[in-house]
Amino acid sequence: MKYLNAAEVLPNNLLVEVQKHISGKILYIPSENKKTPWGEKSGSKQYYAIRNKQIRQKYQKGFSIHEISQEYGLAYETVRKIIYKK
Repeated sequence: MKYLNAAEVLPNNLLVEVQKHISGKILYIPSENKKTPWGEKSGSKQYYAIRNKQIRQKYQKGFSIHEISQEYGLAYETVRKIIYKK
């Protein structure tokens, strides 16, 4: 991230107002862009939703939590939480 001199980029009246609050300090101004929720860009959110649905279906078909945990390489407690989560 590149630092800019506020005096070079802000109108004078705005610069004066900002100086009243934080004179001589560094100010971070966040982007207007909305943050993308976790897993939206990479597809992770959808992947885990599908996987968890498959795990619940297997459990309903009679597979044990131990069998499912072995198949997916997950801890017993992790599978249990997926199954019983509402």
